[in-house]
Amino acid sequence: MSDELEKSSVPVAREKIHRQIQADDRSLSKKLGPGLITGAADDDPSGIATYSQGGAQFGLQMLWTLLITWPLMVGIQSVSARIGRVTGDGLAGNLRRWYGSWLLFTMVCLLLIANTINIAADLAAMADALMLVGGGSHTAWVILFGTVSVLLQVLIPYVRYVRVLKWLTLTLFAYVGTVFTVHIEWSEVLSSLILPRLQLTPAYLTTLVAILGTTISPYLFFWQASQEVEELKADPNARSLRQAHEQARAHLRRIATDNWIGMGLSNLIAFFIMLTTASTLFTHGITDIQSSRDAALALRPIAGEFAFLLFALGIIGTGLLAIPVLAGSAAYAVAGAFNWRTGLDLPLGLGWRFYGIIAVSMIIGAGIGISEIDPIHALYWAAVINGIVSVPIMIVMMRMASRHDIMGPFVVTHRLKWLGWAATAVMAVAVVLMLALNLWK
Repeated sequence: MSDELEKSSVPVAREKIHRQIQADDRSLSKKLGPGLITGAADDDPSGIATYSQGGAQFGLQMLWTLLITWPLMVGIQSVSARIGRVTGDGLAGNLRRWYGSWLLFTMVCLLLIANTINIAADLAAMADALMLVGGGSHTAWVILFGTVSVLLQVLIPYVRYVRVLKWLTLTLFAYVGTVFTVHIEWSEVLSSLILPRLQLTPAYLTTLVAILGTTISPYLFFWQASQEVEELKADPNARSLRQAHEQARAHLRRIATDNWIGMGLSNLIAFFIMLTTASTLFTHGITDIQSSRDAALALRPIAGEFAFLLFALGIIGTGLLAIPVLAGSAAYAVAGAFNWRTGLDLPLGLGWRFYGIIAVSMIIGAGIGISEIDPIHALYWAAVINGIVSVPIMIVMMRMASRHDIMGPFVVTHRLKWLGWAATAVMAVAVVLMLALNLWK
């Protein structure tokens, strides 16, 4: 009798899952998650500094880059998300299983170093922004922001924590508001997008490399693949697509929608940041912007107090969003490499090593942020490391996503393969240009 009941319950359970998938497929909010958060985290304070520098130094002539990076970001981030959802494991776990340990540990070590330096620069930028708005101690604000970020990740379960991150993406719209506080020549903007005037100069090429390196970063790959795994854990009805083929259509469509919108938002905000500084700082001859703090201060006398306030508060909001992604991606990578338990839903007693990596990254980052080390130079070297390590990671990801023994019937489609390899090629050229320019100097 119990066997008959068990057999009869199987179709009911499958029908329930099918109805849930259909409901999620119709709801846009259900489709937005890892891609939205990943894209928003890409516009961190260090990214704001890069986009501000591009607008201040070259005016409208760098805007075209943000049209190019959108589909490239969608391609490589969709590959990353697909690997996580299909296999049920993050990038580090798949690297450990299918590739040599030397490749895995080399990439993870470089990622950990770059992420820690990036955390330091972002914490310092957030502290500077809060000092501009309300005063206080730089050291105290760095420690406060670092502590809050760690506590949020450790104490709040993933299902609720991801909602916090989704709401934090709204802070990005501060930069949309900033644009409408200044005068914009929209005809010139359109002209620069359609017919950009490229410059074959070291300064222009260096800025181009910086923008590419800011938008396509290894920590985003590790984070998004791991967040797809977190989504699996959070849903008792969900399984990896290799185990549940019937869920594939809905989730692959969700990943595509999530990434097109998430990366589109990322590039749109970057566009507005660059447009704001191009229309204010560049037109007033202020071209030397070394940090997001410099950009906010320079805006104050030109665009007014409201624009300055929006810009400064946006730095703090984006930092609160990006720092957990930086620390979290490092934790997923290291824990995955050693096959430790991973997940933001783990109790502290079970996930102490995973959370320990987050805490140590934050402590070291905060230490660098309050030290005498120049955060701009630190950020430069982080960008160099990110640029270099991203190329082999992207190559391995693309090969992994094309292997039937790893992905089963869900290997990447021709369109996604083209986008992913295009992003890899562009990033490889960017790294070569970066190294060649520095050797030339």
